[in-house]
Amino acid sequence: MDLKTEITRHLLEIEAVQIRTDEYFTWTSGIKSPIYCDNRLTMSYPVVRRKIADGFVELIQKNGWEPDNIAGCATAGIPHAAWLAERLNLPMVYVRSSPKGHGKGNQIEGKVEPGEKIVVIEDLISTGGSSLEVVRVLRDAGAEVLGVLAIFSYGLEKAKENFKAAGVSVETITGYDFLLDMLEKEKKITNAEKNELKSWRQLLDKN
Repeated sequence: MDLKTEITRHLLEIEAVQIRTDEYFTWTSGIKSPIYCDNRLTMSYPVVRRKIADGFVELIQKNGWEPDNIAGCATAGIPHAAWLAERLNLPMVYVRSSPKGHGKGNQIEGKVEPGEKIVVIEDLISTGGSSLEVVRVLRDAGAEVLGVLAIFSYGLEKAKENFKAAGVSVETITGYDFLLDMLEKEKKITNAEKNELKSWRQLLDKN
């Protein structure tokens, strides 16, 4: 079994990713959705988090990147950045969503040197806004961001447009389309359910 399929199955098994077409989830934003992704759950499963680190290493090697540092997006990207940095024997930092309101007012925690090549680690890509804010902060600190890597993506057009506009490469270990294709092949969703799930995303892309 390839790593992408294995990790996707793990996410379903531990219910980090859940699909419910009969009773939609409500996201924090208020959006009604047939899918819910909470990759924070992966922290509690050593086998799963090791596989995810393997997935990130695979993506870095595939892209031919040679990072000097690994940056985690606060908060869910932080542990995966730490495990990846340990695997690669590299320094690691994390970037807050906003500067700290006390002390030195840091937004970057850890040491970033001007000119360093950095890979940003996120858990989930929706529109890409939070990840791109991390990229901006790192660039302002003089770093060269090689790209953003995440565990899962909803595959929204808005995200693709946002990353393209910022000139940032983004890849994920797995994502919405791969998940649906896998579930259909394994007869865990019907063709009608798959069509509903695709229609939901198309509707979200239009809004």
